[in-house]
Amino acid sequence: MTDFVWELGTEELPADFIDQALAQWQALIPASLEAVHLAPQAIHYYGTPRRLAVYLQGVPARQPDQQVEIKGPSVQAAYQNGEPTPALLGFLRSRQAQLTDIHVRDTPKGQFVYLLQTLPGRPAPEVLVELIPHWWQKLTGPRFMRWGDGPVRFSRPIRWLVALWDDQVLPVTLTNGSECLHADRMSRGHRVLHPQPVVIPRAERYLDCLRQAGVEADVTARRERIRQELHRVLPPHSQAAIPPALLEEVTHLTEWPTGILGSFDPAYLQLPAAVITTVMTHHQRYFPVMDAQGNLLPHFVTMSNGHPAWADTIRQGNERVLRARLADARFFYEADLRQPLAAYVPQLASVTFQEQLGSVLRKVQRMEQLLQTVLAETDYPDETQRHILRAAHLCKADLVTQMVGEFSELQGVMGGHYAEKTGENSVVAQAIAEHYQERPQTLAGQWVALADRLDTIVGILAVGLVPTGSSDPFALRRAARSIVLIANDLYPTYPLNLQHLFHTMADILTTDYASFNRTELEKQWHLLLGQRFHTLLQEKGLDYDLINALLDLEQMVGMERVLTNIADFFRRADWLKALRQNGILQEIYATVNRASRLASQGDLPTDVLDADAVIDKPLLHQPIERELYQSVNQLLAQAQHTQVTGDYDQLVQGLRAIAPVLARFFDGPESVLVMDENPDIRRNRLNLLGLIRNSALVLADFSQIVKT
Repeated sequence: MTDFVWELGTEELPADFIDQALAQWQALIPASLEAVHLAPQAIHYYGTPRRLAVYLQGVPARQPDQQVEIKGPSVQAAYQNGEPTPALLGFLRSRQAQLTDIHVRDTPKGQFVYLLQTLPGRPAPEVLVELIPHWWQKLTGPRFMRWGDGPVRFSRPIRWLVALWDDQVLPVTLTNGSECLHADRMSRGHRVLHPQPVVIPRAERYLDCLRQAGVEADVTARRERIRQELHRVLPPHSQAAIPPALLEEVTHLTEWPTGILGSFDPAYLQLPAAVITTVMTHHQRYFPVMDAQGNLLPHFVTMSNGHPAWADTIRQGNERVLRARLADARFFYEADLRQPLAAYVPQLASVTFQEQLGSVLRKVQRMEQLLQTVLAETDYPDETQRHILRAAHLCKADLVTQMVGEFSELQGVMGGHYAEKTGENSVVAQAIAEHYQERPQTLAGQWVALADRLDTIVGILAVGLVPTGSSDPFALRRAARSIVLIANDLYPTYPLNLQHLFHTMADILTTDYASFNRTELEKQWHLLLGQRFHTLLQEKGLDYDLINALLDLEQMVGMERVLTNIADFFRRADWLKALRQNGILQEIYATVNRASRLASQGDLPTDVLDADAVIDKPLLHQPIERELYQSVNQLLAQAQHTQVTGDYDQLVQGLRAIAPVLARFFDGPESVLVMDENPDIRRNRLNLLGLIRNSALVLADFSQIVKT
């Protein structure tokens, strides 16, 4: 077993691409090595702003020999009068084989000659040289570029290659026009701490050599170093806010991070904390410093990628930049507060939401109209309804404030703050602040967020901007997910019908945009929401067949049932998951599924739950038929009760009770032939099975469930 390291040296890579590239390699490289029978004992992936690398630990020295069976000509073509024909001899020559190496085998197309041959494995270095170009060429990412006079495209220009099989340099090359890079054992150290080339004597020394040159290539170790540096420079009795996204970004922006503590004028702490932290984290990549109670302190920590000896100069430069940023923020804040938040609402007429759908002001007015219609159907107190409508009226007003114009990440947050500062009710302010969240916590915030997402989805789908692949400029998928979660949260306070809400929103939309196809719009609505339901059930841990049993994206009627009562849908999902875990699903699956499959040969509609309307009792000739009929009537009563109450326990007990009767109906001495020659008897028996299927459909489509 031998170790191997491959490094692709570049100019500074975007931080987000490093993460994407390493994730792609984790899928690509193991699969490619497995395919050539060179799976190592371990694979380690490394990345810094100037390199992507992979270290293969314990690679076999060569591929194993393989026994392969090669199909040759048919016996008829291979022999003539008992002698080998030119076709057979040519086949053997092409494979460097002898007549004694072949045998004859029968196939569906007749007898053929087969050659059993041992292919010797190739040396691992030889195979790796062929694989390596595919590893970097198959990487994908945004904003790839060309450089020099060649056609090669990558995130940033490639400047050097390292390919070491133990201590042996492999002959890997990269040609880009007139430029040709040859792999070597020479890497590059830190631009400032070690500008000289770094010699890697052997693969296993890769990390150590780079560390000596001021580069921590191991992403996990570099992330931990950042945490240690934060702890080292923090003032006593303080803590740093470490947003996960910021930590990842800073990890990929540095090769040898050094923490530097900076300060700013405490007077700026009069600004909302969200403003200060946004300036620090989103714009400057600083870590805010707080006291033990979580209150902001006039300090920050920046991770320098420069020389520690220049820490004072670096600190002063960062303090100067932050001071200017906070001064701007204070100016915007004071200017915005010169008038109440409501005064900004008319200015939304100058902000375009979508060209065909009009301004953001029209969007707000549609939201208000939807909420007025729906809230009138609830039994919420008048004050609660007024708060929701007021929050909807003001929720987008901060978009035209100077603060949000400069720091767009603060939309909603500043609206809530300005609302409270200018005399709005705290319920209204909180709803405005949280309505951009995926899952707001307050009732008012939930309704405003729901109306916002509904207007966006229905409007954007109506103008034909359906999400495709990775293209979703209006974030409709995220909005649909939020609608599902919010609707489920709202259900205890009001039995929300999303299908009704959709049609109400579509009716309102006709005022601004009437030229849409209602049928196509509803189809896209069902598809978008159905995909989010599917994803959410996967996250809940449901098996794929149980998801299919609950959700059929091709059936409009099925989606209408789901959207009419989301809480019931998730309750059914929980029931199915529990039934599989406790074994009851396995107990009732076989007979119910058999009944469902046979019932499909009849013509009974799936919504019929009345035996008297479809069963001709005089045609129930056999005792088992009459017994099954009685059991079916009991099951139908339980199914109807479940439809009213949403309690699936009785229905499940009914399915369990009917399973043994149904088993005797199908098999054994009492069994009957469902597909009787008499069409009336056949229809009667198929209808019995159809009623069982329809009762089970109140819970799920058992025909989609796979036996375990």
